[in-house]
Amino acid sequence: MLKHVIAQDAGRAINPMTVEGQMVGGAVQGLGWALYEEMAYDEDGQLLSGSWMDYTVPDSLQTAPDVETIIVEVPSEHGPFGARGVGEPPVVPTPAAVANAIAHTTGLRLTNLPMTAPRVLQALRSQNGG
Repeated sequence: MLKHVIAQDAGRAINPMTVEGQMVGGAVQGLGWALYEEMAYDEDGQLLSGSWMDYTVPDSLQTAPDVETIIVEVPSEHGPFGARGVGEPPVVPTPAAVANAIAHTTGLRLTNLPMTAPRVLQALRSQNGG
């Protein structure tokens, strides 16, 4: 990934630096869902990825070097001081953005997470009859 742009309505951003950190953290979590994280089970239902040795999460080397945050401020009448929650909303669109990037590049529409390199390669081979 080369760049990630996050735009989010934070209501009133009481502490913009913290809001940006939450936005980036949520996007990185979404990137983990999109490309790395998977609860794998064997045919008997035994969890195979129950430790940090087997369950991959993205680190600083696997996230976009260029993350741009755009804080939109439309105060909420429901939150304190007009604020809205900002930690988890960026998780949701990130896998869709990755899927769209893969579709744009390869013509393949992947719908299962994570979209690992072996799964993309398998889809490419299936598309090309091999």
